[in-house]
Amino acid sequence: MSHLIRSTLWLGFFGAILAAWWMMYAMSVSMDLDLLGRPGEMGARMAAMDPRMPMDMPMARFGPLFAMWAIMMAAMMLPTLVPTLRSYEDLMISADGTRAGWGGVILGYFVVWVGFAALITAVQLGLLFGGVVDMLGIAKTNVFAGLLLVAVGAFQFTRAKEICHGVCHSPMMYFLGHWRTGMAGGFRMGLGLGAFCVGCCWGFMALGFVGGVMSLAWMGLATLFMVLEKLPQVGHVITKPMGAILIAAGLAVLVWPFIAGA
Repeated sequence: MSHLIRSTLWLGFFGAILAAWWMMYAMSVSMDLDLLGRPGEMGARMAAMDPRMPMDMPMARFGPLFAMWAIMMAAMMLPTLVPTLRSYEDLMISADGTRAGWGGVILGYFVVWVGFAALITAVQLGLLFGGVVDMLGIAKTNVFAGLLLVAVGAFQFTRAKEICHGVCHSPMMYFLGHWRTGMAGGFRMGLGLGAFCVGCCWGFMALGFVGGVMSLAWMGLATLFMVLEKLPQVGHVITKPMGAILIAAGLAVLVWPFIAGA
């Protein structure tokens, strides 16, 4: 029976991830975007809209935009939780863990990322009404895109990144130092793990403003990298090289208009 419960919960977990990705794909199709987030004819008209025009534009309202970001958080961040959930399972016998606690970890983790979805929704609306990004969340200038790439790349070398990544990379140590039993205990641990994860990965969410927050290609690449960052074998090896790549890409974006105009 316990094996059946375990299999059912894991299938439900991965089913939620697949459902979130399907919803993002359906939204992308409805907005006439390709996998790179590039708009077709209808998408181009949407991107060019002025958010201050007196018409109903979901991407210029908090509710629909927040829902999109919340679904995106589920699609991108739940896959990165797999090593953490496996670590919890390793402690279920020796430390009196339960399936309810396992579920509590997921719930607490997701609550934190939904909170981040609300924050980045507000940021996007501020950038939209400030004329920095278009209706699809794509940067309007090379300066903003380049500086954002450089900032996220530089963050990869900071002490804050090192601390947050250390927790995400070795969740077993976090569990051993903060262990709580039951669903409430799992929820508390999930909140803590989610907070460190936001501290580790916020920059890759923000990079959606470079490639377009509805770009499934960006979502896939960012998710893949964040999963790799949490793997014990490779996590510490790729963090700083990715920072160097992002800084180089940002500098290239900043100087390209001068090169192209030469």
